[in-house]
Amino acid sequence: MDVETSADDSQFCLSKADKEQYEKEERPESQQEILRRAAKDLPIYTTTASRAIRYCDRCQLIKPDRCHHCSACDICVLKMDHHCPWVNNCVGFSNYKFFLLFLMYSLLYCLFVAATVLQYFIKFWTNELPDTHAKFHVLFLFFVAAMFFISILSLFSYHCWLVGKNRSTIETFRAPTFRNGPDKNGFSLGCSKNLREVFGDEKKYWLLPIFTSLGDGCNFPTRLVIMDPEQLTVSSQSEPAKSSGPSQSFPTRPLSESQNRLLASDSQWVESGPEEENVKSGAKKHIIVSLES
Repeated sequence: MDVETSADDSQFCLSKADKEQYEKEERPESQQEILRRAAKDLPIYTTTASRAIRYCDRCQLIKPDRCHHCSACDICVLKMDHHCPWVNNCVGFSNYKFFLLFLMYSLLYCLFVAATVLQYFIKFWTNELPDTHAKFHVLFLFFVAAMFFISILSLFSYHCWLVGKNRSTIETFRAPTFRNGPDKNGFSLGCSKNLREVFGDEKKYWLLPIFTSLGDGCNFPTRLVIMDPEQLTVSSQSEPAKSSGPSQSFPTRPLSESQNRLLASDSQWVESGPEEENVKSGAKKHIIVSLES
């Protein structure tokens, strides 16, 4: 399961001039100003807990949403979940589906071994099994299969719960910070859409080791409501405490309909007012995301 999961998109790297200026600056405020200017047009909706742009000094790039630096692999991993020593690799956007299938296949294999050895295990305890050295092998095999089955079942169940909530292991312990503060469910679009984000639209490929996850690992739809720009201006003026300040320009909108397939169906969008009247009057449409409960 050695799949590339690093963040190597050039749009998240600083330009040569910005990088030189960033390295020369000693004040964190000036460095953040450079990062805010570079991240102005990037699809980034999360910040640090102190409202700063997430930047990796090691990889020298602005971290995309849900991206974290792995100290073991020494790279930034897209939608990083955790570093798994069993597969000797980071589990992230590119191989998260494969990791889930790996757990499911292992779970079924342990169940198969335990089920086929069960009859000999029962004969062992009822003294019906011939007195040979093989009976100890049968006993050992059954206990190992049962032990791994229980441990893998707990891990697989936990990750199934994470998929349903659209969280990573890191986000469970440290909620991502959005414009309005930390929110563990910030990326959750409802259980069915969360499943599709990991396993894809084609259900016939869900149980096959084929990469079918939606998106590119850098852009993720959020629970933020797409509002009219004038309403955003009014709301930001009426709630100055929640804003990031005049010098901080963070993206406030989630991905549009054309940017993410999860938000592409008409049933997921509600438009206010008849379409013909909006075209004639030139009024801007108010579009909101219809989230699943």
